[in-house]
Amino acid sequence: MLLSSFLSLRITDVIDILLVAYLLYQLYMLTKDTVAINIFIAIFGIFLFWLLVEALNMQLTGAILQQVFSVGAIALVVLFQPEIRRFLVNLGTKYRTRHKWRFEKLFASDKELVPGVKVKSIAKACIHMGESKTGALIVITRSTSLKVYAETGDVIDATTSSRLLENIFFKNTPLHDGAVIIEKDRIYAARCILPVSESRNLPPSLGLRHRAALGVTENTDALAIIVSEETGHISIADHGIVRENLSKNELIQTLENLLTED
Repeated sequence: MLLSSFLSLRITDVIDILLVAYLLYQLYMLTKDTVAINIFIAIFGIFLFWLLVEALNMQLTGAILQQVFSVGAIALVVLFQPEIRRFLVNLGTKYRTRHKWRFEKLFASDKELVPGVKVKSIAKACIHMGESKTGALIVITRSTSLKVYAETGDVIDATTSSRLLENIFFKNTPLHDGAVIIEKDRIYAARCILPVSESRNLPPSLGLRHRAALGVTENTDALAIIVSEETGHISIADHGIVRENLSKNELIQTLENLLTED
């Protein structure tokens, strides 16, 4: 009987199994370093128990669990909202980047992925702020819009310059607390509030600025630059990974590499 069932396995069944396995794997990868992993494991355990109940034909328990899962689908969307958002953003960004730039390469001769970003002006400001141990958090927009975060601060919409950036983050100015969002060649907004990373594997040495930088790069494809107020060290966060203690040349080179496409 088992052999006949195995022989009747269709190609669509194999695709179905692989698709479910892929979705579960992606969900696990998105939640493995966050508190949501505990919820994921608990739900997966309940689901396996439900399959066992169905196999043993325990109708009452099966009916209760079925109702729990049907109502719980809405709760799952609420609980896993950050992870679902991150997955969709990453998926959309990869698709958009792949197809958009294939088209644009036919008509563009340069390699610039984020046109207009003044890398040297930003790097100059970060170096000066690092020397004076002035804390700063600068977020550079790529393909994902950051207007939802810009709305939490004050819109400036001014041309990017090193002097303006240093003035914004000067300790006695009202705009220094929070993040600056740069879009192309413009400082779009300042004093912005960013989502903090929920990763449990971050070293204790990383402060709130670093966690906010990681948070925004986990949820979007933005690039974040952090200047530590305690050490003056400059770091870059990209896709949830932070590169610490960069020199001036390393900072410029890293920014150019991350903001350009071969």
